[in-house]
Amino acid sequence: MADQIPLRPVPRSTQRRAAYYTNAPAAQRHNRYQVEDESSHLDEMPLMMSEEGFENDESDYHTLPRARISQRKRGIEWFVCGGWKFLCTSCCDWLINICRRKKELKARTVWLGCPEKCEEKYPRNAIKNQKYNIFTFIPGVLYEQFKFFLNLYFLVVSCSQFVPALKIGYLYTYWAPLGFVLAVTVVREAVDEFRRYQRDKEMNSQFYSKLTIRGKVQVKSSDIQVGDLIIVEKNQRIPSDMVFLRTSEKTGSCFIRTDQLDGETDWKLKVAVSCTQRLPALGDLFSISAYVYAQMPQMDIHSFEGTFTREDSDPAVHESLSIENTLWASTVVASGTVIGVVIYTGKETRSVMNTSNPKNKVSLRVNLDMGKAAYGWMIMKDDNIPGTVVRTSTIPEELGRLVYLLTDKTGTLTQNEMIFKRLHLGTVSYGTDTMDEIQNHIIGSYSQAHSQSSGNSTSATPTRKVQSSAPKVRKTVSSRIHEAVKAIALCHNVTPVYESRAGVTGETEYAEVDQDFSDENRTYQASSPDEVALVQWTESVGLTLVNRDLTSMQLKTPSGQILTYYILQIFPFTSESKRMGIIVRDESTGEITFYMKGADVAMSSIVQYNDWLEEECGNMAREGLRTLVVAKKSLTEEQYQDFENRYNQAKLSIHDRALKVAAVVESLEREMELLCLTGVEDQLQADVRPTLEMLRNAGIKIWMLTGDKLETATCIAKSSHLVSRTQDIHIFRPVTSRGEAHLELNAFRRKHDCALVISGDSLEVCLKYYEHEFVELACQCPAVVCCRCSPTQKAHIVKLLQHHTGKRTCAIGDGGNDVSMIQAADCGIGIEGKEGKQASLAADFSITQFKHIGRLLMVHGRNSYKRSAALGQFVMHRGLIISTMQAVFSSVFYFASVPLYQGFLMVGYATIYTMFPVFSLVLDQDVKPEMALLYPELYKDLTKGRSLSFKTFLIWVLISIYQGGILMYGALLLFESEFVHVVAISFTALILTELLMVALTIRTWHWLMVVAEFFSLGCYVASLAFLNEYFGIGRVSFGAFLDLAFITTVTFLWKVSAITVVSCLPLYILKYLKRKFSPPSYSKLTS
Repeated sequence: MADQIPLRPVPRSTQRRAAYYTNAPAAQRHNRYQVEDESSHLDEMPLMMSEEGFENDESDYHTLPRARISQRKRGIEWFVCGGWKFLCTSCCDWLINICRRKKELKARTVWLGCPEKCEEKYPRNAIKNQKYNIFTFIPGVLYEQFKFFLNLYFLVVSCSQFVPALKIGYLYTYWAPLGFVLAVTVVREAVDEFRRYQRDKEMNSQFYSKLTIRGKVQVKSSDIQVGDLIIVEKNQRIPSDMVFLRTSEKTGSCFIRTDQLDGETDWKLKVAVSCTQRLPALGDLFSISAYVYAQMPQMDIHSFEGTFTREDSDPAVHESLSIENTLWASTVVASGTVIGVVIYTGKETRSVMNTSNPKNKVSLRVNLDMGKAAYGWMIMKDDNIPGTVVRTSTIPEELGRLVYLLTDKTGTLTQNEMIFKRLHLGTVSYGTDTMDEIQNHIIGSYSQAHSQSSGNSTSATPTRKVQSSAPKVRKTVSSRIHEAVKAIALCHNVTPVYESRAGVTGETEYAEVDQDFSDENRTYQASSPDEVALVQWTESVGLTLVNRDLTSMQLKTPSGQILTYYILQIFPFTSESKRMGIIVRDESTGEITFYMKGADVAMSSIVQYNDWLEEECGNMAREGLRTLVVAKKSLTEEQYQDFENRYNQAKLSIHDRALKVAAVVESLEREMELLCLTGVEDQLQADVRPTLEMLRNAGIKIWMLTGDKLETATCIAKSSHLVSRTQDIHIFRPVTSRGEAHLELNAFRRKHDCALVISGDSLEVCLKYYEHEFVELACQCPAVVCCRCSPTQKAHIVKLLQHHTGKRTCAIGDGGNDVSMIQAADCGIGIEGKEGKQASLAADFSITQFKHIGRLLMVHGRNSYKRSAALGQFVMHRGLIISTMQAVFSSVFYFASVPLYQGFLMVGYATIYTMFPVFSLVLDQDVKPEMALLYPELYKDLTKGRSLSFKTFLIWVLISIYQGGILMYGALLLFESEFVHVVAISFTALILTELLMVALTIRTWHWLMVVAEFFSLGCYVASLAFLNEYFGIGRVSFGAFLDLAFITTVTFLWKVSAITVVSCLPLYILKYLKRKFSPPSYSKLTS
């Protein structure tokens, strides 16, 4: 079939290329998706990755772009640039896999209440977030630290001092700092590990009711086994993956909250297995012989395939199981009490399989860690971002060089609170300020209908016949509002829920309790917050949904009259149909009405001709409103009976059941009467739009990853201005095979400057066959929206961006489903919101509102990165300059292992003499916070990494060598006759040089910086009197001593000053010239 795909070397003519794609024969277009996945011909159909490729010679088309990836480094270059780390990691992973072989996952048969019948041993139902155990803690911590090259370098240098020929100075000058750093790291890791252990213990110790043949027993969560029958009460967490057998709700269904699994706060409706729900009593579960056949454990949280079989009935009962019959671990029961049979436990549950191990971000470079801890303290003390918590103090500088921001939608960008904003009837539109007019119309229409029905002794049916036989006249506004509001109040899947006055005692399974049916005690639950908003709006205008079960629903009019409607059929919303419908019968009149609502793209061809729908949908979409088109169709009894017969027959068919059912339903969806267009707003978090605009101006590319529907995600992308008004949106068509992905990618690459919207299923297919090509195309988009994303997919996307672009990534979310993404990113940010604190606790930084990310990045990210760069350069300079001096000194002594500076001088140089001025750089700033927020474009310079690059590294190496050489050679040259004092002379010049270099680097002076400079100088001058035995060659054993009279002479002072000036003055001159002729980008703003 591959030869039918119209994809061949494209002519150079743009017109011919366009005509080719628009004028392809219908047969070819129809067959283009009938491509075999394994077709070898696909390799001959290239995905061109750049527009220039169309103008190149056609010989270029014989190779796929993935073969044109930049050549990898080889040999010693590859080894030095990270290959050694790759080899070490690969070897360790191989050993770990050998020691911990993964068990093959298989489908299973689970007998109800009989865990002993399980054929295999399944994992314990224990939550384990700990990274180590008692045996692997010390080796694991050491490995995590010394797998970094710099940390390993410190260890090798310290070990080299055990070799006499290499020994310089005392061992404690090497091992004491290293030991202290390791001790701090081990203690810190131990504290974190202990906290994880306590959290795990708390979760694993929660008690649940387990149903046994002898009655209920209490069992710990960690002791639950596959096959157990577990009772879960309302508001209790489901401890393991279960099949839903029974509920205390009379409807045979219940609602669960899944915010910690998929990030959505909408309640999901779950249906109990009908065979077990019909049993008279709870104990009858042990009187039947039944089992569940479940598919092997997998990560997909949106699908499940299984069967329920009861063997002891004649004939045996077989019932198909789907996702609506499951209760996944980490979800919470929202209504009633549920009983389920455990099918997956521990690491085989959906929630654990979608959670990745945390990436280690801790560093041994404690010279910088003190500064980073200070940055963290400053962030938490910033009054402009209250409630911000820094949970990982070792990576604040990552905030200053982010290129990709991957964000959740629900609860992060939006509040997930829907508000009804607009009702359009074609000729008249109502907004929030004119809703009282609708209320008046509803009150009037229902009071009129009520008075007519009460004043007329005859039934309502004759009245309906008279009305139907009357000539067709234009409906009044009042009647149109009446029909529209009634349609909105009936066409939904919302259930009103009332809280019980008294709690269930637990003595009986179905205890009847008093319920308060007042308006104040009623809440609405549905699988979509849009539906709840619509029903709440009808209540606000006078038509209230008061009761609903599987067969009927009741509405209350403004006068208190109860209207009952029988539910004959319901057609739920799907992402394919983009609409939902319901057929109801009015109890009082017997009228049968088919109501339908859905997206405009699906409904425009279903409703009768009109000239306003498309235009008004566009207007509402531009306002950021989520639109729904509402329509109806009246059915006669004969029409409905004919439909019901065909519908039931289609549902019983074995082959192509879904297609046949859809065809029967579509036979009703013709020439429906358009009632109204509704607009609902999903309220954004505070200041989301200006924050996203600031981030875009800062050069940060934003990807929205959500588990929500495609339409909802697209609407929020527009309303939040994630996609600007001038940008087009390319919705990636659903693909299931390699051929479909190939063609859709080729269609997508011809779009320019347009945002991409893609579903998780299509993303999986693209990444399977064309990973490099897809990522390259997506990275060129100004914004990307991935909908229906699983937690694992979110983390996978983060890792793809890191691998393919090499840029820094940041992930932000507020739900448990965002934890994997947050932990995989270079910088993870959690928001404390309605979905709990799971994301906040797992993140590196925790904030209370999305808008705080602007100041966190623009101000604190900038300062942390700039300051860390300065600190890192000085730590490097401080070590290199003294190493250069030691090298020069050793060369004078014929490379004998004689230390230039002994014991305390080495320790003092790295601490008390220079530490405070260097550390005071954490107070430095190049741009004021107000300027950084006003001009986010300044952030772009940081992402280029110029503040701490190979270029700056080499510059500081040259500076260190120059200054070290000047200091040592100057001391030997000017003090040839006083050679015995060379240590005091060179060390004094070294300290002065270091203090002046700090002063040279500072851009904004703080009074503490001045104090640090003079305090360090004072400490050094004072130590000259107390540490005189250290300031001679070979200490006192060589007969050297400090001559206080000598160092107070003018000669000593001017010569030390001369050496210091020669080492520092050229750098001051170069700095002045650079600022004069090549000023930094921010200098114009600060001036």
